[in-house]
Amino acid sequence: MNTAMYLAYDFPLLSTFWAMLWFFLWILWFILLFRIIVDIFRDDALSGWAKAGWLVFVIVLPFLGVLVYVIARGKNMGHREVAQARAQQEAFDSYVRETAGGGHPSSADELTKLSRLKESGHITEEEFQRAKQLIFTDYGPAGARKRPESATPAAGG
Repeated sequence: MNTAMYLAYDFPLLSTFWAMLWFFLWILWFILLFRIIVDIFRDDALSGWAKAGWLVFVIVLPFLGVLVYVIARGKNMGHREVAQARAQQEAFDSYVRETAGGGHPSSADELTKLSRLKESGHITEEEFQRAKQLIFTDYGPAGARKRPESATPAAGG
């Protein structure tokens, strides 16, 4: 029994496999660590001291800290991430709607509505002129600016 014993690790292909496995596990570890740190700061339910405590625990004892954090608070990590993604999507959608002009009618649209109301007899000539003046001074619905307290609508025009 003097024969040399070959282990599976002695083969170059398996050695490369194990090195790649450890490398990718190391990368996954850092991804998990950074996701937990981001989740600590994202959680509004935690007080400042609780955030500091979790952060110290995760940095000083990283393997134990991450394991305990995932066990204790891992279920809500996904909920917080989904809530943040929804909030970002809603903010983006709101920005797109606002930028595209879907939020406020144009002055021409407002004037068209006013002239139709006047022609149908729902508003008088004086009301029409006051509303038209508001649109032209950019304080009406199309302007989206609030009228200053001291400003009064101009009569006639």
